[in-house]
Amino acid sequence: MSSTANANVDPAELAKFSELAHRWWDPNSEFRPLHQINPLRLDWIDQQAGLAGKTVVDIGCGGGILSDSMARRGANVLGIDLAGKSLKVAQLHAMEAMTTGVEYREISAEALAAERPGQFDVLTCMEMLEHVPQPASTIDACARLVKPGGWLFFSTLNRNPKSFLFAILGAEYVLKLLPRGTHEYARFIRPSELASACRQAGLDVVSMRGMEYNPFTQRYWLSADTSVNYLLACRKP
Repeated sequence: MSSTANANVDPAELAKFSELAHRWWDPNSEFRPLHQINPLRLDWIDQQAGLAGKTVVDIGCGGGILSDSMARRGANVLGIDLAGKSLKVAQLHAMEAMTTGVEYREISAEALAAERPGQFDVLTCMEMLEHVPQPASTIDACARLVKPGGWLFFSTLNRNPKSFLFAILGAEYVLKLLPRGTHEYARFIRPSELASACRQAGLDVVSMRGMEYNPFTQRYWLSADTSVNYLLACRKP
């Protein structure tokens, strides 16, 4: 089922990721950073929410890198996205890897929230908010999808000169970790803005972590430095 009519989506962003869809599961492709950071964010989510036996929805799942790994931790995962080609790649990978407990749908967060409100124990929305026209609409839909007491995890990019230097000039032009044009600086979101939007959606902000990268060792790690990449954990009262 497709749900793109009146969706909170930028067609240019969908096209951008659809063109790269066949490379999602190549760890040496443009998606190499996602493969490298996935164990970090997976462990961070699992430590707080306890994925085993939980019902999880992954918003903007792309090719399914996080969705697949959460299912392998024992969660029952629904990955959603509006990039149909990426979803087909995710479905094919799940079949080839024989991953159970994961399914994928082409539907927006807003449409799913109207269809299945309050049905998920855990929600993840990683590296997605900076690609939609109205992040607050997505956050509000995320809040509606989760059960009372449920966990929500977001990750995005801070908006400041350092993040422009590191995430765009450094990652896209100098180190070529990402394709040029992956990110638009104006769409980056300050931690205070994301926390405020979450509170306005009725969520309690629980914790925040930064993610750092050393280009010489090619190693990522979580820290207290939220000046570039960061993750935010919330709970629904």
